[in-house]
Amino acid sequence: MAPVTVKSVLISESVDPCCKTILQENDIKVTEKPHMSKEELIAEIQNYDGLVVRSATKVTADVISAGSNLKIIGRAGTGVDNVDVDAATKRGVIVMNTPSGNTISAAELTCALLMSLSRHIPQAFMSMKDGKWDRKKFMGAELYGKVLGIVGLGRIGKEVATRMQSFGMKTIGYDPITPLEVSASWGVDQMSLEQLWPQCDYITVHTPLMPSTTGLLNDATFAKCKRGVKVVNCARGGIIDEGALLRALESGQCGGAGLDVFVEEPPKDLALVNHPNVISCPHLGASTKEAQARCGKDIAMQIVDMASGKALVGAVNAQVLASTFSPDSHQWIRLGELMGRVLKACTASKQPYSQVQVTSLGECLKKSTGFLSSSAVVGLLTENTQYEPNLVNALPLAAETGITVKTDHKQSHEREACVVEVFMNGSSYKAVGSMQAGVPVLLELNGSVFRQPVPLTGHLLFFKAAASTELLLSVTGVLASAGVEMESFSTSTASSGDHWNSMGISSLLGDIGAMKSLVKEAAQLTV
Repeated sequence: MAPVTVKSVLISESVDPCCKTILQENDIKVTEKPHMSKEELIAEIQNYDGLVVRSATKVTADVISAGSNLKIIGRAGTGVDNVDVDAATKRGVIVMNTPSGNTISAAELTCALLMSLSRHIPQAFMSMKDGKWDRKKFMGAELYGKVLGIVGLGRIGKEVATRMQSFGMKTIGYDPITPLEVSASWGVDQMSLEQLWPQCDYITVHTPLMPSTTGLLNDATFAKCKRGVKVVNCARGGIIDEGALLRALESGQCGGAGLDVFVEEPPKDLALVNHPNVISCPHLGASTKEAQARCGKDIAMQIVDMASGKALVGAVNAQVLASTFSPDSHQWIRLGELMGRVLKACTASKQPYSQVQVTSLGECLKKSTGFLSSSAVVGLLTENTQYEPNLVNALPLAAETGITVKTDHKQSHEREACVVEVFMNGSSYKAVGSMQAGVPVLLELNGSVFRQPVPLTGHLLFFKAAASTELLLSVTGVLASAGVEMESFSTSTASSGDHWNSMGISSLLGDIGAMKSLVKEAAQLTV
């Protein structure tokens, strides 16, 4: 992949100093402006290629739209729910986070809350501060032998499981992605949520906040649990329905809660915070020196690696880019885009497209179909959409404009090539291209196989007609009268009937109408 240019980065929150140092050491200008209002951020962001945030900055669609030069949003931490990822994707802006940076810190706080719930440590501490010695009031329970339900078996869930197993807890869990055999390898018996709820003495959640996880623990869920179940949330406010939790606490269905996160932060409604069976923290999951240093370093290195074309790590909306960092991938990306542009020129009067089919040929391109399809769509959509298309937003923009994009890979022992076919109004056009000595070339156009591959460079003229010497003389005559020179010519192998021809020309024709009067179809473009 050609490196993404990142010359300046705005850090809008308190991030470990190593982040700034690493970026500056790699010739990236850094400006730190914490505690900006939304209006101040909107006014400031237009000057930067990158933005680094933690969790406090709300990177809304308005902010992203104002960032006319914005290419990367880096979240120094886990999760990106404070970033409008859809808006960023539409604008072709990469969003990345540091999913492993605060794993240990978040897991350790979860374990601390589980232990504090079992032994009422914060409440006993406050009682002692009041000069009391009330041993009976704070009778606790051992964690040994108890069942811990872990909802979300990613990095943090795994670390919580291994630590609490050392206390003799039985760990069960649920995750829609992690395979059963994987979680079993680190001691977690995975099951459905319906099976999990009734078995748990303690429940901890470690999922992102999304529609499917909002209110995951609610009135109905608590009703299915053991009476007195204790719950912990160090993930995101809203995964546990706060109203349902308060009702369960008041009824005794929930025996206690450890909360590090809230729907509103800081919470204005303190009913949960003030409940005697709730222990709470002001979102401290990632608040350790080690986690902050790790997240600051990770986000800086990820930006540097991306900008230098070395690797892409932590991207949440640009997975297709992960396979574009091989030494020769950028030339295939360029080929895909150029093939899209050729087909766009040749079908200018026949749009809109209903479907695009991209097929890669050859073993070496087996993992390249993703970026080939995106790059072909970039070529097809250039100048046709509100946003400038790139590999990040090409497929979402295609879907938005009603284009279905399909991909395929086929083994070929003869050649490595990319096939792009577009469908519109009951007809289709197909192009086949490849690389020759580092130069993108067109091999076929809608069934016409060129005798000499057409280098996709400079000014090109394509026309469809029956082959004849007279036609070629007429075409060169039109070019000459317009002051345009023919620099190269390639015809196709069709022996009869209409077929496509290609010319390299010194400049584009100001008016292609005279050419169209000679042939069935004609198109020109500069690549």
